[in-house]
Amino acid sequence: MGASRSLFDGRPGGGLDLPDGSQDERELVERAKRDPDAFGALYDRYFPQIYRFAYSRLREQSLAEDVTQEVFFKALRNMGRYTYSGHPFSSWLYQIALNAVADHYRGQRGEVELEEATGLASQAPEVVDEVIRRDRSHRVWTAIDQLPRQQRAAMVLKFGEDRKIDEIAQILGKSSGAVKLLLHRGVERLRRELPQLEAELGTKS
Repeated sequence: MGASRSLFDGRPGGGLDLPDGSQDERELVERAKRDPDAFGALYDRYFPQIYRFAYSRLREQSLAEDVTQEVFFKALRNMGRYTYSGHPFSSWLYQIALNAVADHYRGQRGEVELEEATGLASQAPEVVDEVIRRDRSHRVWTAIDQLPRQQRAAMVLKFGEDRKIDEIAQILGKSSGAVKLLLHRGVERLRRELPQLEAELGTKS
């Protein structure tokens, strides 16, 4: 237990993130399966982004830290069950994080109702993508925070974490079409609530 606890002494934003490509991810995963102490490299690499995701859902630093720690403890305990499926290791961590956040809300308000999205829809409009990526406007993210839980998760993963549609689908347990519909609905709500978004891009249509 002592060796495991030493993995979780760092704080988010503490310079733990390793440069992309510094080590082969699959090699790190295989090492961590054989030796729990080797899990520290995966923790260092992915803690910041999992913390950001948890904070975007919970909006409380200490709670987000606790949930993120829980995610990595669960991942460490279940490394032997993890199998590579063509998606990044972080996809599995996001799934654990999503469940941990849902568990938190269940404890607070009972069973969480998750929106079931069906059918196909267009990709999120490029204009909103550009605004969010360019200035990370506080009011845009405040508006995103008010979206229904599944829409918000999809928007955070797409625009905040730059995840691909198929990866978001795996994380949320939905089809790619359902994810596109979640994004479409989220963006349409933002367009209604923040009609000035397009104006911020000047002449860009």
